[in-house]
Amino acid sequence: MITVKTIAVIPARGGSKRIPGKNIKEFCGKPMIAYSIEAAIRSNLFDQVVVSTDDSEIARIAIEYGATSPFERPTQLSDDHTPTLPVIRHAIEAIEAQQQTKLEFVCCIYATAPFLTAPNLIEGHDSLKLDTSLDFAFSVTSYAFPIQRALYVDPEGGTVKMFQPEYADTRSQDLREAYHDAGQFYWGRRDAFLNCDNMFAARSAPVVLPRDQVQDIDTPEDWDCAEQLFRFNQV
Repeated sequence: MITVKTIAVIPARGGSKRIPGKNIKEFCGKPMIAYSIEAAIRSNLFDQVVVSTDDSEIARIAIEYGATSPFERPTQLSDDHTPTLPVIRHAIEAIEAQQQTKLEFVCCIYATAPFLTAPNLIEGHDSLKLDTSLDFAFSVTSYAFPIQRALYVDPEGGTVKMFQPEYADTRSQDLREAYHDAGQFYWGRRDAFLNCDNMFAARSAPVVLPRDQVQDIDTPEDWDCAEQLFRFNQV
Protein backbone atom coordinates (compact mmCIF):
# COMPACT_ATOMS: atom_id res chain seq x y z
CA MET A 1 0.00 0.00 0.00
CA ILE A 2 1.32 3.46 -0.92
CA THR A 3 0.81 5.86 1.98
CA VAL A 4 0.26 9.52 1.14
CA LYS A 5 0.91 11.18 4.49
CA THR A 6 0.66 14.86 3.73
CA ILE A 7 -1.28 16.69 1.02
CA ALA A 8 -2.15 20.24 0.10
CA VAL A 9 -5.72 20.88 -1.03
CA ILE A 10 -6.39 24.00 -3.09
CA PRO A 11 -10.13 24.73 -3.41
CA ALA A 12 -10.70 26.42 -6.78
CA ARG A 13 -14.22 26.34 -8.11
CA GLY A 14 -15.25 27.97 -11.36
CA GLY A 15 -17.92 30.63 -11.72
CA SER A 16 -16.52 33.52 -9.69
CA LYS A 17 -18.93 36.44 -10.09
CA ARG A 18 -17.18 39.52 -8.67
CA ILE A 19 -13.93 38.77 -10.51
CA PRO A 20 -14.77 36.44 -13.43
CA GLY A 21 -12.30 33.58 -13.75
CA LYS A 22 -10.49 34.79 -10.62
CA ASN A 23 -8.62 31.57 -9.86
CA ILE A 24 -6.91 31.43 -13.25
CA LYS A 25 -6.97 35.11 -14.26
CA GLU A 26 -3.48 36.40 -15.07
CA PHE A 27 -1.86 38.05 -12.06
CA CYS A 28 1.51 39.72 -12.64
CA GLY A 29 2.35 37.38 -15.49
CA LYS A 30 0.88 34.01 -14.56
CA PRO A 31 -2.45 32.45 -13.55
CA MET A 32 -3.40 33.34 -10.00
CA ILE A 33 -3.58 29.72 -8.85
CA ALA A 34 0.00 29.12 -10.03
CA TYR A 35 1.41 31.05 -7.06
CA SER A 36 -0.26 28.76 -4.53
CA ILE A 37 0.80 25.62 -6.38
CA GLU A 38 4.39 26.75 -6.77
CA ALA A 39 4.75 27.78 -3.11
CA ALA A 40 3.40 24.39 -2.02
CA ILE A 41 5.83 22.55 -4.29
CA ARG A 42 8.79 24.67 -3.15
CA SER A 43 8.08 23.79 0.48
CA ASN A 44 8.86 20.08 -0.20
CA LEU A 45 6.26 19.17 2.41
CA PHE A 46 3.62 17.52 0.29
CA ASP A 47 3.25 14.13 -1.29
CA GLN A 48 0.58 15.67 -3.50
CA VAL A 49 -0.75 19.13 -4.26
CA VAL A 50 -4.41 18.53 -5.04
CA VAL A 51 -6.71 21.04 -6.69
CA SER A 52 -10.39 20.54 -5.87
CA THR A 53 -12.39 22.03 -8.72
CA ASP A 54 -15.53 21.66 -10.79
CA ASP A 55 -13.94 23.42 -13.77
CA SER A 56 -11.96 21.59 -16.46
CA GLU A 57 -9.91 24.67 -17.42
CA ILE A 58 -8.83 25.23 -13.82
CA ALA A 59 -7.86 21.55 -13.63
CA ARG A 60 -5.84 21.82 -16.86
CA ILE A 61 -3.88 24.86 -15.66
CA ALA A 62 -3.34 23.33 -12.22
CA ILE A 63 -1.80 20.23 -13.78
CA GLU A 64 0.35 22.41 -16.05
CA TYR A 65 1.91 24.03 -12.96
CA GLY A 66 2.56 20.76 -11.16
CA ALA A 67 -0.58 20.00 -9.16
CA THR A 68 -2.97 17.08 -9.55
CA SER A 69 -6.72 17.14 -10.08
CA PRO A 70 -7.70 13.54 -9.40
CA PHE A 71 -11.46 14.09 -8.97
CA GLU A 72 -14.20 16.50 -9.98
CA ARG A 73 -15.72 18.46 -7.13
CA PRO A 74 -19.45 17.65 -6.76
CA THR A 75 -22.00 20.26 -7.81
CA GLN A 76 -23.39 20.53 -4.28
CA LEU A 77 -19.96 21.70 -3.07
CA SER A 78 -19.44 24.23 -5.86
CA ASP A 79 -21.84 27.10 -5.27
CA ASP A 80 -21.26 30.58 -3.86
CA HIS A 81 -22.27 29.59 -0.35
CA THR A 82 -20.24 26.41 0.16
CA PRO A 83 -17.93 26.74 3.20
CA THR A 84 -14.33 25.59 2.97
CA LEU A 85 -14.43 22.76 5.52
CA PRO A 86 -16.86 20.51 3.59
CA VAL A 87 -14.68 20.90 0.49
CA ILE A 88 -11.58 19.81 2.41
CA ARG A 89 -13.44 16.88 3.95
CA HIS A 90 -14.57 15.75 0.50
CA ALA A 91 -10.98 15.95 -0.79
CA ILE A 92 -9.65 13.90 2.13
CA GLU A 93 -12.28 11.21 1.65
CA ALA A 94 -11.81 11.12 -2.12
CA ILE A 95 -8.01 10.80 -1.94
CA GLU A 96 -8.15 8.14 0.75
CA ALA A 97 -10.73 6.12 -1.21
CA GLN A 98 -8.87 6.42 -4.52
CA GLN A 99 -5.43 5.62 -3.14
CA GLN A 100 -6.39 3.23 -0.36
CA THR A 101 -4.45 5.19 2.21
CA LYS A 102 -4.93 7.36 5.29
CA LEU A 103 -3.64 10.91 5.49
CA GLU A 104 -1.84 12.44 8.44
CA PHE A 105 -1.57 16.18 7.75
CA VAL A 106 -3.60 18.27 5.32
CA CYS A 107 -3.04 21.89 4.33
CA CYS A 108 -5.83 23.90 2.77
CA ILE A 109 -4.27 26.59 0.57
CA TYR A 110 -6.43 29.22 -1.07
CA ALA A 111 -6.06 29.63 -4.82
CA THR A 112 -5.88 33.41 -4.47
CA ALA A 113 -2.78 33.66 -2.27
CA PRO A 114 0.00 35.16 -4.42
CA PHE A 115 1.92 36.30 -1.31
CA LEU A 116 2.15 32.76 0.07
CA THR A 117 5.71 31.58 0.79
CA ALA A 118 7.23 28.16 1.35
CA PRO A 119 8.82 29.25 4.69
CA ASN A 120 5.38 30.23 6.04
CA LEU A 121 4.01 26.81 5.07
CA ILE A 122 6.98 25.15 6.76
CA GLU A 123 6.41 27.17 9.93
CA GLY A 124 2.79 26.05 10.13
CA HIS A 125 3.74 22.42 9.53
CA ASP A 126 6.44 22.59 12.20
CA SER A 127 3.93 23.96 14.71
CA LEU A 128 1.76 20.85 14.37
CA LYS A 129 4.69 18.46 14.34
CA LEU A 130 6.19 19.93 17.52
CA ASP A 131 2.97 20.26 19.54
CA THR A 132 0.69 17.24 19.36
CA SER A 133 -2.03 19.08 21.31
CA LEU A 134 -2.68 21.38 18.35
CA ASP A 135 -5.34 20.67 15.73
CA PHE A 136 -4.63 23.51 13.29
CA ALA A 137 -2.09 26.18 12.37
CA PHE A 138 -2.99 29.00 10.03
CA SER A 139 -1.83 32.39 8.80
CA VAL A 140 -2.84 35.58 10.60
CA THR A 141 -1.82 39.21 10.45
CA SER A 142 -2.30 42.13 12.80
CA TYR A 143 -4.91 44.84 12.45
CA ALA A 144 -3.43 48.18 11.49
CA PHE A 145 -5.48 49.99 14.15
CA PRO A 146 -6.60 48.88 17.65
CA ILE A 147 -9.93 47.06 17.35
CA GLN A 148 -10.90 48.24 20.85
CA ARG A 149 -11.39 51.73 19.39
CA ALA A 150 -13.48 50.64 16.42
CA LEU A 151 -16.50 52.78 15.46
CA TYR A 152 -19.91 52.11 14.02
CA VAL A 153 -22.65 54.31 12.59
CA ASP A 154 -25.90 54.24 14.54
CA PRO A 155 -28.58 53.32 11.95
CA GLU A 156 -31.22 55.36 13.77
CA GLY A 157 -29.45 58.67 14.23
CA GLY A 158 -26.61 58.39 11.75
CA THR A 159 -24.11 59.31 14.47
CA VAL A 160 -20.75 57.68 15.12
CA LYS A 161 -20.33 55.56 18.25
CA MET A 162 -17.61 53.35 19.72
CA PHE A 163 -18.12 49.62 20.07
CA GLN A 164 -16.12 49.77 23.32
CA PRO A 165 -16.37 53.33 24.72
CA GLU A 166 -14.48 52.30 27.85
CA TYR A 167 -11.29 52.52 25.76
CA ALA A 168 -11.91 56.03 24.42
CA ASP A 169 -9.08 57.53 26.48
CA THR A 170 -6.70 54.55 26.44
CA ARG A 171 -3.44 55.05 24.58
CA SER A 172 -3.12 52.89 21.47
CA GLN A 173 0.15 51.39 22.70
CA ASP A 174 -1.58 50.21 25.89
CA LEU A 175 -4.20 48.15 24.03
CA ARG A 176 -3.74 44.48 23.23
CA GLU A 177 -2.76 43.83 19.61
CA ALA A 178 -5.40 41.99 17.62
CA TYR A 179 -5.08 39.67 14.64
CA HIS A 180 -7.29 38.43 11.82
CA ASP A 181 -7.24 35.47 9.47
CA ALA A 182 -4.83 36.21 6.62
CA GLY A 183 -6.71 33.92 4.24
CA GLN A 184 -3.69 32.05 2.85
CA PHE A 185 -3.42 28.56 4.36
CA TYR A 186 -4.79 26.29 7.06
CA TRP A 187 -2.75 23.35 8.28
CA GLY A 188 -4.64 20.65 10.12
CA ARG A 189 -4.52 17.08 11.26
CA ARG A 190 -6.62 14.77 9.15
CA ASP A 191 -9.06 13.95 11.97
CA ALA A 192 -9.36 17.61 12.96
CA PHE A 193 -10.53 18.55 9.47
CA LEU A 194 -13.04 15.69 9.47
CA ASN A 195 -14.47 16.35 12.92
CA CYS A 196 -14.13 20.06 13.70
CA ASP A 197 -16.77 22.62 12.70
CA ASN A 198 -14.72 25.73 13.43
CA MET A 199 -10.93 25.83 13.32
CA PHE A 200 -10.96 29.25 15.02
CA ALA A 201 -12.51 27.65 18.09
CA ALA A 202 -10.20 24.65 18.02
CA ARG A 203 -6.65 24.32 19.32
CA SER A 204 -4.94 26.42 16.68
CA ALA A 205 -1.53 28.07 16.41
CA PRO A 206 -0.89 31.29 14.49
CA VAL A 207 1.64 31.84 11.74
CA VAL A 208 2.01 35.61 11.95
CA LEU A 209 2.56 37.38 8.62
CA PRO A 210 3.57 41.01 8.08
CA ARG A 211 0.72 43.16 6.78
CA ASP A 212 2.52 43.85 3.52
CA GLN A 213 2.21 40.15 2.65
CA VAL A 214 -1.56 40.02 3.07
CA GLN A 215 -4.32 41.27 0.77
CA ASP A 216 -7.92 40.13 0.40
CA ILE A 217 -8.78 39.67 -3.27
CA ASP A 218 -12.57 39.79 -3.51
CA THR A 219 -13.21 42.78 -5.79
CA PRO A 220 -11.54 44.35 -8.85
CA GLU A 221 -10.20 47.08 -6.55
CA ASP A 222 -8.66 44.41 -4.30
CA TRP A 223 -7.07 42.82 -7.35
CA ASP A 224 -5.46 46.09 -8.43
CA CYS A 225 -4.15 46.72 -4.91
CA ALA A 226 -2.75 43.19 -4.73
CA GLU A 227 -0.87 43.56 -8.02
CA GLN A 228 0.63 46.86 -6.88
CA LEU A 229 1.67 45.37 -3.54
CA PHE A 230 3.08 42.28 -5.24
CA ARG A 231 5.20 44.35 -7.61
CA PHE A 232 6.39 46.52 -4.73
CA ASN A 233 7.50 43.44 -2.80
CA GLN A 234 9.52 42.24 -5.79
CA VAL A 235 11.74 45.33 -5.82
